[in-house]
Amino acid sequence: MAKTSAQVAPQRYQERYPATPEAAARARRDIVLALETWGLSLLADAARQIVSELVANAVEHTDAPHIGTSITRTGDRSARLVVTDNSPTRPVAGSPDTEDEHGRGLLLVAALAHTWGCDPVHGGKRVWAELRADGP
Repeated sequence: MAKTSAQVAPQRYQERYPATPEAAARARRDIVLALETWGLSLLADAARQIVSELVANAVEHTDAPHIGTSITRTGDRSARLVVTDNSPTRPVAGSPDTEDEHGRGLLLVAALAHTWGCDPVHGGKRVWAELRADGP
């Protein structure tokens, strides 16, 4: 009898949080824990920063009562992080002056993610970031 490999669904974790300032810290903790559980600790630093920025943006710039987050393992060294909210308004990267204390969040996301973007969904939007570890 020949052996065949079984189809395995991607590993995925998702959660919803009340849209409060504490949501970013909770999402950060949960996303990093999922990555560590899957053996993807090498993505944890980037994920920590990205989820913090995206959740904080959703809390600050929308009237969403809840913010959704998910992380999906997409490969041996990659994952897709998603933050959803009920606002149709797409995020726009700022162009802050050197003295500005705000406006760099999406620039940071762009620097840390392999790629990122925003898609409209029914009732709002989904902001996503692809995380990949380079090298062997």
